[in-house]
Amino acid sequence: MNRTRCDRTPAWGQLQAAFEATGRSFDVRQAFAADPARFEAFSQSAPHVFADLSKNRIDAEAEALLLDLAQQTGLIAHRDAMFSGEAINNTEQRAVMHWLLRTPPLDPAMPAQSVHRHMAETLHEVHTTLDAMLAFAEKVRADEAITDIVNIGIGGSDLGPQMAVLALDEFVLPGKRFHFVSNVDGHELNAVLKKLKPESTLFLVASKTFTTIETMTNAQSAKRWFEAHGGTDIARHFAALTTHVAAARAFGISTTFGFWDWVGGRYSMWSAIGLPLAIAIGAQGFKEFLAGAHAMDEHFRNAPLAHNLPVRLGLLDVWYRNFHGFSSRSVAPYHSALKRYPAYLQQLEMESNGKRVDASGEALPYGTSPVIWGEPGTNGQHAYFQMLHQGTDVVPVEFVAVKQAKHMLPGHHTLLLANVLAQAQALMLGKTDDGGHKHFTGNRPSTLLLLDELKPASLGALIALQEHRVFVSGAVWGINSFDQWGVELGKVLAKEVEVRLKSGNTQGLDGSTAGLLARLRA
Repeated sequence: MNRTRCDRTPAWGQLQAAFEATGRSFDVRQAFAADPARFEAFSQSAPHVFADLSKNRIDAEAEALLLDLAQQTGLIAHRDAMFSGEAINNTEQRAVMHWLLRTPPLDPAMPAQSVHRHMAETLHEVHTTLDAMLAFAEKVRADEAITDIVNIGIGGSDLGPQMAVLALDEFVLPGKRFHFVSNVDGHELNAVLKKLKPESTLFLVASKTFTTIETMTNAQSAKRWFEAHGGTDIARHFAALTTHVAAARAFGISTTFGFWDWVGGRYSMWSAIGLPLAIAIGAQGFKEFLAGAHAMDEHFRNAPLAHNLPVRLGLLDVWYRNFHGFSSRSVAPYHSALKRYPAYLQQLEMESNGKRVDASGEALPYGTSPVIWGEPGTNGQHAYFQMLHQGTDVVPVEFVAVKQAKHMLPGHHTLLLANVLAQAQALMLGKTDDGGHKHFTGNRPSTLLLLDELKPASLGALIALQEHRVFVSGAVWGINSFDQWGVELGKVLAKEVEVRLKSGNTQGLDGSTAGLLARLRA
């Protein structure tokens, strides 16, 4: 498959010229004054999500050139290769098919469905596993003796399901409590175990290989706690989300649900890794979650690039990162249930696109992933928004708002929505103060993603939107967004350092590590 790196296309130079001519001095306030229809031109609907892009530093010319850039870098072919099951993860020779996990089963009466026929058997396996997982979830939901579900995983085996269970708290079955343990720091697991009773707890051990050091350390400690406090039936109180059935059986686990090597960890909550969510919201709720994501998949596959929301967002990210030089993006969800949404996006984008070489291993002369960070509004307003409004760095902000509240407390939701609109407005408009201290420069860009309500389908669509947006920017940058070698080196060195902490041997270590090790042992 031919991929042309962005800096080797005609559009790249044209974008540089456009930025110098008008982009560098672009003022959103002037753009609105000159174009009464700007909101309509730079906003759009996608499945379950409405996006307002009009407060960004972009005009029709820049967006047209960015669309040319997408065409010239082979974005369409790269997207189609992913959906046809090609091994676009070239460093590991793997297909990238997390989208298949939310694809409905093939209907013989509908030959024109979106799944290539050569993947029909794989899709059948997906639904066989999904049906078994959902049946188990319903069994746990019906078991009144199980009151606590503890998910033990890390990275993609933790961030996704934890974020989703919190986000859909209004749909969680009463009488079930959900806990997530990821950190190898024993304080985290210990704090959870103090709340539990063995006879009413189900542990889910989430590790594809059943060898992830943090996960297995926590799982072994949970098992020891379970047995020390009178637990006698490991098979009933532990289940595994893994492909290493033999290792799980040796642990004492008989209930396992597997997934495939074409599912990256940060893209895996649509698979068996989503079992905590399925238990929380039920089989029907989980199917709606998948359906919302599938609707966004179809939008990404079929909408023209100019009206394709993941494409527009991904290209805007390139425009900001490589031309404006904005090195971070703040994510501000104005819904308390989305408190782990920024952390989830950190992994999704920074692990996917935090790369310094292109897909062929050649060093890149331009920046890739921005730093993703944030907190829910309105808390963030009283923490870091000072910097967003008056700091020396311009940080694009991505707001998420929900039209309908699930609570009946009067006044709260109107005030919340007023705050999100006001913050976006204040960032754009600014305020003049000759004294300086109360001066707001304004012209600070933001995007607002609006959901009618926060429910399984809309959350699924929102997450799939972000997955495809990351795909778009990674494709334009010419990188492989689906490996994560940067995660490995520290893990390898930690094993060696662990041995040295026990023995005290500092021979061959750098001076800093040797000195710290000696101090820790003193």
